[in-house]
Amino acid sequence: MTPPLSDHFNGKTFFQPGGEREGRFRDFLRWRFSHHPAPWPRKVTLAPQPPPPLPRGDEVVATWIGHATFLVRTAGTTFLTDPVFSERASPFAWAGPRRVQPPGLAFEALPPIDVVLLSHDHYDHCDLRSLRRLAAAHDPVFIAPLRHRDLLDAAGARQIVELDWWQSHATGAATTVTLTPSKHWSNRFGTPRNHRLWGGFFLNCGSRRVWFAGDSGYDRALFRTIRQRCGAPDLALIPIGAYEPRWFMAPMHMNPAEAVQAHLDSGAARSLAMHWGTFQLTDEARDEPPRALAAARDAAGLAPEAFSVPAPGESRIA
Repeated sequence: MTPPLSDHFNGKTFFQPGGEREGRFRDFLRWRFSHHPAPWPRKVTLAPQPPPPLPRGDEVVATWIGHATFLVRTAGTTFLTDPVFSERASPFAWAGPRRVQPPGLAFEALPPIDVVLLSHDHYDHCDLRSLRRLAAAHDPVFIAPLRHRDLLDAAGARQIVELDWWQSHATGAATTVTLTPSKHWSNRFGTPRNHRLWGGFFLNCGSRRVWFAGDSGYDRALFRTIRQRCGAPDLALIPIGAYEPRWFMAPMHMNPAEAVQAHLDSGAARSLAMHWGTFQLTDEARDEPPRALAAARDAAGLAPEAFSVPAPGESRIA
């Protein structure tokens, strides 16, 4: 089904309102043939973490599994964001970015998953191997932006909800999921560039609000609009990595200073960092995003707990 024409769909592909474009293929080639990526470790050993606690009352418990994968639990619904448990973020099992740190929570240790939130089709967020395992083991509801049905059908999903920006879906008596815009793009083998929509998710869970920003470049007007339309989140999950070089990555990925500004723009009570340290996607060192986040947080006068960096497998309660 072809989506209706809108300010972000031209009848064939989706686009970013306002005319700013993400890096083009020739920019990608320029980067790949001239970049000097910082060295990363081949493997990182994780410190053991206690199992995620059960939420009490209206609490939300968020557990960072790695990259953009969070387990988000409320008393009535368990969510999983952008699940990637595979060794590579790639269409191939033998090539592409390899996982440096293992999942902070093993697939076999997951509690029953009610809802999977899929932000877009890039391989570091949309891993068909993981989606197939989830469909077979948990049979959750899969919520994704427009035109992801073919991928989810291929993964064996039986319950699929596609949303346009600002559309909502109720996942329980007191829980709704709204697809929020982000400043990004989509691409995957077999379909044209920007064939599928992208975004983040805003969860209204009883008295708590959670914003999963997805992948996004910095956009003050956009983040403030999300706050105006959805409210200030009690907890925001914001990307801080995959941002160098800025001449190429700025339209699609925030750096840590911009992530701090996104936290302020959204009015979040607390934010957790994601999208760093798991796969080497860009040029910065693996441990640079947390250091830069701490510096930007200090410069903004924020306490460490206002925007923190959980360890893989670590849980935070909102």
